[in-house]
Amino acid sequence: MKKIIWCLLMAPFFCAAQSYSLKPLNENTKTSIRGLSVLSDKIIWASGSNGSVGKSTDGGVHWQWLKPKGYEKLDFRDIEAFNEQQAIIVNAGSPAYVLKTTDGGLNWTEHYKNVDSAIFLDGLDFWDKKRGIIFGDPINNKMQLLKTIDAGKTWIDISSNLKLALANGEAGFAASGTTIKTLDGGKVWISTGGMASNIYYSADYGQNWSVFKCPIWQGEQTTGPFSMDFFDAKTGVVVGGNYVQDKQNTNNVLLTYDGGQTWQKPIVPVSGYRSGVTYINAKTLVATGTSGTDLSIDGGKNWKHISDQSFNAVQKAKKGNAIILAGEKGSIYQLSLN
Repeated sequence: MKKIIWCLLMAPFFCAAQSYSLKPLNENTKTSIRGLSVLSDKIIWASGSNGSVGKSTDGGVHWQWLKPKGYEKLDFRDIEAFNEQQAIIVNAGSPAYVLKTTDGGLNWTEHYKNVDSAIFLDGLDFWDKKRGIIFGDPINNKMQLLKTIDAGKTWIDISSNLKLALANGEAGFAASGTTIKTLDGGKVWISTGGMASNIYYSADYGQNWSVFKCPIWQGEQTTGPFSMDFFDAKTGVVVGGNYVQDKQNTNNVLLTYDGGQTWQKPIVPVSGYRSGVTYINAKTLVATGTSGTDLSIDGGKNWKHISDQSFNAVQKAKKGNAIILAGEKGSIYQLSLN
C-alpha cells in the first residue's frame, strides 16, 4: 500500500514502464559541439569549436567532418541546415561571421561579418527556407538582431526594431544556440539572462516586440535561461541555472502556457544546470546539460534524471523520431525512448 501511495504522489516515471538508452554515434574528435540541426532520422548536422562542422546522411553511422577554409579557429555555436547540401553556421565572439554552404559543406561563403569588439552572436532560427533571424548580445544595451528573407544570402540589421534597452549585465547565452525559437506565422521568442532574465517576443517576423519577465535563477553573469523550446504558440519551456554550479537545481526550469507572458515551476524539477531542452511531443520532453539528462512524460511537470553523462545540446528530428544529444570531445549520441 505504501508503494502505491508513493507512486501516486511522485512523478509517474517511477511506476511507468518507460525505458531509455543512449547509443554513441561519434566520439573522440577535438571539438566541443553546441550546434545541432537534425533534419530527419538520416540527415544530421552539428557544429562546434575549432572551426568544425559535422554531417551524417545515414543516421550517424558515418560522419564527414568539415572545416571551412579560413575560419578554422572559430567556434560555431549554432547551425541551421535545410537539406544534406545547404546549411548556415554562426560563430560566437568577434569578429562575427555567418557562413553558408550549398554543396554539402565542401565550400562555404561569407554572408555577414562584424568586427565590432563587442559583437557576440548567440543563435539563429528560421521560419521557413527563406526567412530567418539571428540575435546577439547587446551593444550599448541594444540587442543585436539580424534578419534574412533570401535564405541567408543577405542579412539586414533590425536591431532598431526592439525599442527596449537591455539592463546592465543582461545578455544571451550561446550554450546550444537554442535561446531563440521561431514558429510559423512570424512568431519568435528570445530569452536573455545574466543579471536580468527576460523573454522577448515578436509575432510579426521581428518588426514589433514585447518583453516578459522570466523568473528563472538570475542575478549573476553565469545564471539565466540557457535553452528554450515551444511546442506551440502557448506552450513552452525554459531551462538553465548556473553553469558553474551545474548540480544545483534551485530554480532552473520553468513552464509557460500563455506564450511566455507568465512562467511557473514544475512539481519535480530537472536535476541540475541544463543547456538544452526539446519537446519530443506534447507530453514528452528531454533536457540535458553538463551534469546529465532528464526526461519528462507529463508535459514538463515532473522530471526524472536518466543519465549523468555530460552534453551541451539536444534536438529531435524535424521530420522523424531521432533524438540526438551532443557535447564535449565530439560526443554525439542517440537517445531511444521505449
